Amino acid sequence: MGFLHPLVLWLLPLALLPILLERSNSRSYSWVDMLPSDPLSNLIGLLLKILATISLISIIIGLSAPHSLEQKVERVGVGAQIGMVIDRSASMDDPFSGGTAEGRVGETKSVAAARLMTEFVNSRQNDMIGVITFSNSAMYVLPLTESREAIQAAIKATAGNSLFQTNIGGGLTSAVSLFENVPDSGSRAIILLSDGGGRMGGDVQQKLREWLQRYNITLYWIVLRQPGGISIFNEYLPKEEGPLPSEIELFEYFKTLRTPFSAYEAEDPKSLAAAIADINQKERKPIKYMEKIPGHDYTKLCYIIAALMIALLLSVKYLEHRTWKVTI
Repeated sequence: MGFLHPLVLWLLPLALLPILLERSNSRSYSWVDMLPSDPLSNLIGLLLKILATISLISIIIGLSAPHSLEQKVERVGVGAQIGMVIDRSASMDDPFSGGTAEGRVGETKSVAAARLMTEFVNSRQNDMIGVITFSNSAMYVLPLTESREAIQAAIKATAGNSLFQTNIGGGLTSAVSLFENVPDSGSRAIILLSDGGGRMGGDVQQKLREWLQRYNITLYWIVLRQPGGISIFNEYLPKEEGPLPSEIELFEYFKTLRTPFSAYEAEDPKSLAAAIADINQKERKPIKYMEKIPGHDYTKLCYIIAALMIALLLSVKYLEHRTWKVTI
């Protein structure tokens, strides 16, 4: 049991006043030796004091806002622990190719991604999901949580203004840190959603490879491909000089991971939805998770008890016979 305002409980001794104090007219008789004893009246008088004491106790406890403590119960469900890594580079504000049938510009990549990821979250009730965004650096948005309201708000925030750089290495390493100090549920995944590749240094690559294996994390990469851009699935003939395109270089690195990896390409909202749907099917595994059961607020119950006690006191007061006052 917890209290929102525990200092109010210091007023509890005041609830004893009805028992300690006597009624003023109980001392008004000059001589009562000839009056017969009345045990029933004495009992009723004691009960009235108890009712008054209970009403005061209920009011004071109600003012302290009592509530039971939050509980955690282990459940078995279907889902995963998922870290979402969402690209926030400026190119994510470009629309998908094709637009609409009416000739209007279609959804931007960031808006379509936010919309479809929200639908993904709404269809999965047992997941723990965290959110990382990145552009020139990674931004830690939300730790792994079961709160659907918090997850949806974090995803919605990713559709804001963007910056120009693409630091995928920072985004992925930050996403791995989401799983630190979190018990493994049996199914873990990172969903990387970007519209291009990024280059990572050798030390970052090695660190990421080791961390993904250590925390047993599956990596999914959804590439929002530019119209007419390079496809990571097509054979690329390198030129004599110069590095590989960043998308190809990143794809080749991901294929060397010691943990499961899958890649998708999306050129429009429809193909993006198909990629997310495929991930949705793959990451439906039995997992153990902790369900939080919120505490119950007992304030209203305390006030109801106090109201009932006061109602009984008023009823008895209405039925009370006035005592005789003998004076000389």
